[in-house]
Amino acid sequence: MPLPLYVLALAVFAMGTSEFMLAGLLPDIALDLGVTVGTAGSLTSAYAIGMIVGAPLAAAAARDRPRRPALLGFLLAFAAAHAVGAVSTSFALLFLTRVVAALANAGFLAVALTTAAALVPPGRKGRALAVLLSGTTLATIAGVPGGAVLGAEAGWRATFWAVTALCLPAAAGILMGIPAGQGAHGATGKPALRTELAQLTRPRLILVTLLGALVNAGTFGGLTFLAPVVTDTAGLGELWVSVALMLFGAGSFVGVTAAGRLSDRNPGRVVAVAGPLLLVGWPALAVLAHEPAALLPLVFAQGALSFALGSTLIARVLHEAAGAPTMAGSYATAALNVGAAVGPVAAGATLGTAAGFSGPLYAAGLFVATALLIALPFLHVVTGARREEARL
Repeated sequence: MPLPLYVLALAVFAMGTSEFMLAGLLPDIALDLGVTVGTAGSLTSAYAIGMIVGAPLAAAAARDRPRRPALLGFLLAFAAAHAVGAVSTSFALLFLTRVVAALANAGFLAVALTTAAALVPPGRKGRALAVLLSGTTLATIAGVPGGAVLGAEAGWRATFWAVTALCLPAAAGILMGIPAGQGAHGATGKPALRTELAQLTRPRLILVTLLGALVNAGTFGGLTFLAPVVTDTAGLGELWVSVALMLFGAGSFVGVTAAGRLSDRNPGRVVAVAGPLLLVGWPALAVLAHEPAALLPLVFAQGALSFALGSTLIARVLHEAAGAPTMAGSYATAALNVGAAVGPVAAGATLGTAAGFSGPLYAAGLFVATALLIALPFLHVVTGARREEARL
């Protein structure tokens, strides 16, 4: 694989770390800026909102723009947003920097996905995209727990500075390794933008997008407030937050890997197995969270099940949006981040109830239950069966 591809993966690693790192930093941010943990959780939603808005806008804007300046501009804007966030003493300003960073992240991914495919021969595009997206997987396994350790030892602001620093070698690599003066998509004969946007009216696409958003809402709702569950409910020290996040990340890698081998051939099997187990797992985690011996294995399991089911549903989004080759990725990104925006807000609202820090875990289970109930009458769509859309 060409070196520029790994440079892009490094940038994706930094962006993935930023997107998920707040799960281990919320208590410190809340204390430092004088807000509640629930309010601090809205920073996750702010990032998701930026991704939702930024993904389709950036994908449309970058259809015919040169790759190198587009990638570099998005990456530098992302780094600048984190530098401002690191010195912010205002929650409102920090919130704004999260939106800006997410917009830049969405724009970068919109261009990076097509750039990665263009850097290799047609027969190796799948491997190239896997290398690029490995940055996100590594972020959940190493970047996020590492950020939690750094935050515990040096404060949450140090983690923001670390993300900024990660962007600098990636920016240098883009300048030296990405060819200049080429269109972001480079392909001829792509559909008109209006034609691609019209795909959003297809009932099958709407359904799988909704299901993906609901499952991801449960994932982010539970993950965002995992830190207080570890420290308060289970009574473990702050460094155990990084252990829990690493376990969740390792589980996500296992889940994505396992589902990736099945979701194309038999997505119904993934949904049938992972769906019910995920539904049971969230309330089980809430009930057993006070027992570290049960908490940590369940965190791993929920990471695996959440990403197995979620990635399968997002694969269905890409499949149903096949008529929008330059915009399909943005539709999938939007589906993921609608869930990431709604989930933490809804989960945070449960913190003031009798359930306390276990409330977000029950809320996550409710999101999964809703998704499965909606999916049940339309299993032929979720499983990829070819039937008339009139059935919807």
